[in-house]
Amino acid sequence: MKRISILGSTGSIGTQALDVIRNNKDKYSVAALSCASSIELLRSQIEEFSPEAAAVASEEDARMLSAEYKGVQFYYGKEGLNEIASMEGCDMVLNSLMGMRGLEPTMAAAESGKDIAFANKETLVAGGEIVTEAVRRNGVKLLPVDSEHSAIFQCIQGNEGNPVKRIILTASGGPFRGYSLKQLENVTLEQALNHPNWSMGSKITIDSASMMNKGLEVIEAKWLFDVPLDKIQVVVHPQSVLHSAVEYEDCSVIGQMGNPDMRVPIAYAFAYPDRIDLGGLVDSLDLFSLEQGLTFHKADSSVFKTIDMAYEASRRGGSYPVVLNGANEVLVDKFLHGRIRFIDIQNSLERILEEHVPEYNLTLEQVLHQDKKIRELTEAMI
Repeated sequence: MKRISILGSTGSIGTQALDVIRNNKDKYSVAALSCASSIELLRSQIEEFSPEAAAVASEEDARMLSAEYKGVQFYYGKEGLNEIASMEGCDMVLNSLMGMRGLEPTMAAAESGKDIAFANKETLVAGGEIVTEAVRRNGVKLLPVDSEHSAIFQCIQGNEGNPVKRIILTASGGPFRGYSLKQLENVTLEQALNHPNWSMGSKITIDSASMMNKGLEVIEAKWLFDVPLDKIQVVVHPQSVLHSAVEYEDCSVIGQMGNPDMRVPIAYAFAYPDRIDLGGLVDSLDLFSLEQGLTFHKADSSVFKTIDMAYEASRRGGSYPVVLNGANEVLVDKFLHGRIRFIDIQNSLERILEEHVPEYNLTLEQVLHQDKKIRELTEAMI
């Protein structure tokens, strides 16, 4: 029985992970859960899955829940996340937190010898060097949950030792595929949140609309698979059936396909190196239904400039990816609250990166300091 701590259990990835556990109670149980503010949903999860511990954002909520659930140990704040990420009796941590708050619990999990199912790309973007070093040093597994990176990981199985010629990182193109820069000036929040293929949280949905999500995934792939940036190619694939592919030196391309459903990569990370039955949860891919075919296009970096920004930030290294990620999070939040236009996200990022004075060889504390500093600067900009 594998016991799993879920960081972000009330979010999109967290709830789908609980679907997988619910469907495979003979294989998995819940060690701990966490949420920020969805207390009612957390209550129902505690009652169903009986975790040993849970973490919430505020001390007040932790005290209230402690009085209700005597058999559960409650923690709060970032220290609470670190506690449940490193607790005894936990075999794996699913990190589905959004943004940089996932970095410290990821490090805590690695340092305490826990395997990590990873759906928190911002952590690898900003702290890729220190995270991968901690994973290597402690001999733990870092198993990708993003659909694209899970696909790449699956395509590598059985080919260890064979040099990778190219990683083909697919992108749906989001709701604004085919738009011009002029059209992006007038898009609404409702349009940006209307992703054509995937059901996700608001931040990642906006990142998908701006294509920043794909830029962040390029950096994530660099760290996860130890490949140079020039071997990672972004390909727009509107149907989201081919989740990504790997080309080898003999020009063979191996890809992973399936209906868009995040429970597939979640289950693969939980079960690796095995696979588990997802019957009743996920529909099989019906190839005969794909009468319109599968299409592939180049990403239009003249319109969606965030992709090239991510490549360049990663090439420059040091604090550049930290700045890219932190500033983007603040700008997305501003857009979600109606304070800036959609196009202002990439325009502001471009200016911020041009003006940044980098630092290199960052420690965990320095990464966190750079992140805090750029958030304050970006918040004050507009």
